[in-house]
Amino acid sequence: MHKFIAANTIFGFLALNLTVAQAADIGVSVAFSDAEVRIISAWYDDHRPTKDRKSGKAKGNGLPPGIAKNLARGKSLPPGIAMQNLPDGLRHSLPAPPDGYERIIVDGKILLVEVATKLIHDVLMDVMFD
Repeated sequence: MHKFIAANTIFGFLALNLTVAQAADIGVSVAFSDAEVRIISAWYDDHRPTKDRKSGKAKGNGLPPGIAKNLARGKSLPPGIAMQNLPDGLRHSLPAPPDGYERIIVDGKILLVEVATKLIHDVLMDVMFD
């Protein structure tokens, strides 16, 4: 899914004493690293409910299609959208996000969001259970 390791990129521009905004200006992107994706996927695999759910998401649940399609890289979070924090066990097993960023859950997706602008920098789909 991810062809590069964002952690190396992040450490690279931090070593150069660049801010996140300056790094973005020169084309460095902030994204989930391969290691973070593995940790998140493994955590949800280990915490999957024991009962098999025969039915998928019920119709009417989730976000309206127009808002759901805007949960993508490079888009801003819609105002007033319902967000959740990552579960404590998962949050503690991950490295800290880059300064000025947070990981949140919106509509079953895990997002890496810039705090100041609410700009979505990366999206993980299909790692959580319904």
